[in-house]
Amino acid sequence: MKSLIKVILILGLISGSSFILVQLTGLITVERIDYWFNEIRSISPYYIGALVLLLMFIDLFISIPTLATIMLAGFFMGTFLGSLFTIAGLSIAGITGYTLGYKFGDPILGFLLKNEKEKDELIETFLENGFLTILLSRALPVLPEVSTCIAGMTKMPFLKFFTAWLISITPYTIIAAYAGASSSAKSPEPAIIAWAVLTSFLWICWFFFKRKRKRTT
Repeated sequence: MKSLIKVILILGLISGSSFILVQLTGLITVERIDYWFNEIRSISPYYIGALVLLLMFIDLFISIPTLATIMLAGFFMGTFLGSLFTIAGLSIAGITGYTLGYKFGDPILGFLLKNEKEKDELIETFLENGFLTILLSRALPVLPEVSTCIAGMTKMPFLKFFTAWLISITPYTIIAAYAGASSSAKSPEPAIIAWAVLTSFLWICWFFFKRKRKRTT
């Protein structure tokens, strides 16, 4: 378990630093995304959908405010289209992360973990707990993106990975998009409540998962 936590922390720090950099430079912020959506809403909702697809894919490499983006997608496109484009974008990002990890995972793990025993421990631990880790990954920042790469690195069966990924992103996305569609500038309560409920629920699930893991260990 220690080797898995080590790899997650290192990859998470790399991804997290990109989020800090993006926020400091103001390149991709909630306000800027809102501005972009407002600018293109008069053309076609599908242009907003294309931008949502792009943002969800970019999130694999540069951390962006995912939950806020999904809510904005729901606000501007409605629950159905907002969910559809977001799930498609997150699916593409997940598959890309898995593929990159699968293809380049061995040299990366060799660089991060010098000991073969640590590599074997990481692979064994993730293959045992990876499904649940992916399911609950949205409880923590950057963990979803990191978990897709580690799934590829450890050669987790693709069908198993993608099933967990879809179960993880689908209800999360639909709830967030619905909250965004139900909100307005004068009445943002649904979005705020959805954010609080989703975050709290995932944190509670993650807490019990870690507790159970400690007891098993």
